[in-house]
Amino acid sequence: MIIAVSDLTRPDVHLHIGAEREAEGSAGTFDHVNPATGQVDKTIPMAGPAEVDRAVTAAAEAFESWKRTTPAERARLLHRLADLIDANAEQFGRLGAMDNGTPLGTVANLIGKSVAWTRYYAGWADKITAEVTSTLGADGEFGYTLRQPYGVVGIIITWNGPLISLAMKIPPAVAAGNTVVVKPSELTPFSAELFADLVVEAGFPPGVINILPGDAASGAALVEHPQVKKVSFTGGPATASKILAACAPTMKPAVLELGGKSANIVFEDADLQAACGFGTIMSVGAMAGQGCAFPTRMLVQDSIYDQVVATVKAIAEQIVVGDPFAEGTFAGPVVNHAAFERIQGVIAKAKEDGARLVTGGAPARLDGDLAGGFFLQPTVFADVDPQSDLAQNEVFGPVLAIIPFRDEDHAIEIANDTRYGLSGYVHTKDIKRGLRIAEELVTGEVLINGAANLAVNRPFGGLGLSGLGKEGGKAGIEEFLFTKGVGIA
Repeated sequence: MIIAVSDLTRPDVHLHIGAEREAEGSAGTFDHVNPATGQVDKTIPMAGPAEVDRAVTAAAEAFESWKRTTPAERARLLHRLADLIDANAEQFGRLGAMDNGTPLGTVANLIGKSVAWTRYYAGWADKITAEVTSTLGADGEFGYTLRQPYGVVGIIITWNGPLISLAMKIPPAVAAGNTVVVKPSELTPFSAELFADLVVEAGFPPGVINILPGDAASGAALVEHPQVKKVSFTGGPATASKILAACAPTMKPAVLELGGKSANIVFEDADLQAACGFGTIMSVGAMAGQGCAFPTRMLVQDSIYDQVVATVKAIAEQIVVGDPFAEGTFAGPVVNHAAFERIQGVIAKAKEDGARLVTGGAPARLDGDLAGGFFLQPTVFADVDPQSDLAQNEVFGPVLAIIPFRDEDHAIEIANDTRYGLSGYVHTKDIKRGLRIAEELVTGEVLINGAANLAVNRPFGGLGLSGLGKEGGKAGIEEFLFTKGVGIA
């Protein structure tokens, strides 16, 4: 998909509550900063607890009719929404780049995935089934189960993939018969604004999907609201811990899609050019390294270690960092000044800890209007201690750690020595080895020889600090249904 952009005007942002489209919120305003320039480009309204309460009330009222809406009608509306996302691809491309500085080419790929996720769960709406558990003849009781929606689901998404995050969470929730209140990040309000408008155009009843930007306080109000029956969150472990604490008094269930420190194991028999290209682009290139499932630890068999380090260096130095709207740009800025400073601190600490800087390690100084932007060079460290901060903690920026290993057992040991457990990657021509390692890695998914992230039919979600629950596949819609048993004597 090629996206051409001529209009760089930032749209007005609203609070979408029931049938209302409001330009003000009780929490004041937030100055959105263009990460490519460091300048404020739009002031957006912020929802406070009052607007959250109104949105939850609207969703609860809508639920009473939505849960009785035929599965075929839910599917029709979701297919219509998918059509509209597809038809507005150029707009979403423009807004996605404005949101967080992701280059147009990357945004285009995520738009296609968003359409696919929406269509996939439209297809599940009329395929929710239960089971007969006993019969009168055999057991003296007829027993069966019901799969039913929870009610109002509170959804909080992060900033790195604003459209795909909406598409991963809203379609399965509403396909299952729930209504939703969504708090997108204040750092990325523009994609959510268009999405909310398309929800109305698609014909969803008012209150089924409510979208309102806000800060941490509005997120807390959403999680704690007594009429919110389940929470779905994408973000970091620190916020997730607060969400779990808020859910604990009422045992409110939650789906948490969090961070990762995923290992990418490269064996000596791998297609090294392909493995190095994948491992470099997917760690320090795509989205400026701001992805939870990215392969940020490259584990390399010692017999090919020097060759791989040299190849990764060459690839990283070819990545074009710059204006997200410019043709040929592959990596844009990181999201804000705080992220820029934090990542610089990670790089400095890695040097202090003795890791060998292979390339990068400094801001990517750009001229003209982009000189104030939050650009970083793709940065690669080799000879990284598996116990160091760089190897153990998520960076969420364009920094790759390369670590040598001796053999299969050693690779598995290093890969599993982490508090995270989101994704794992293996590159080898020995498919039996790949399958053996897939069984041994303590992760939510394993991708072999360049298999793509976020395939909608494959469950996604991790262990440990990487979260709870699943998005994608049949498991993704089951997260939004509870099972009720019924017995008839």
